[in-house]
Amino acid sequence: MAEQYYATGKRKTATARVWLKAGKGDFKVNKMSFEEYFGGAADKGMVSKPFKLTDTVGSYDVYATLKSGGKSAQSEALRHGIAKALLEVSPDNRLPLKKAGLLTRDSRVKERKKYGQKGARARFQFSKR
Repeated sequence: MAEQYYATGKRKTATARVWLKAGKGDFKVNKMSFEEYFGGAADKGMVSKPFKLTDTVGSYDVYATLKSGGKSAQSEALRHGIAKALLEVSPDNRLPLKKAGLLTRDSRVKERKKYGQKGARARFQFSKR
């Protein structure tokens, strides 16, 4: 059996479990093709950026399962997962991926709404009289 590499990528509440296998560059996302799953919501170039940076375009097949979040967050989680899996493939990939900021998890999430307020930061209008 060919060697597989696994990593988990995250963004907001989206989680991507990514497996890389030597192949010809096919993407399978939740048992569908990339275009079929994302439609026009995600840019394949943005997701495959880790492959371009490490000169491995078309070298690996990607199989991923994505959960929760929106399509945009899922595509960014997929990119994060691919970058981490490429790090498993070879430690030499660390420098270009780190310089591009693809190994850092983007931890920004939506701030919660507080009670007695209109939103996370917005307040109800104050009336003196």
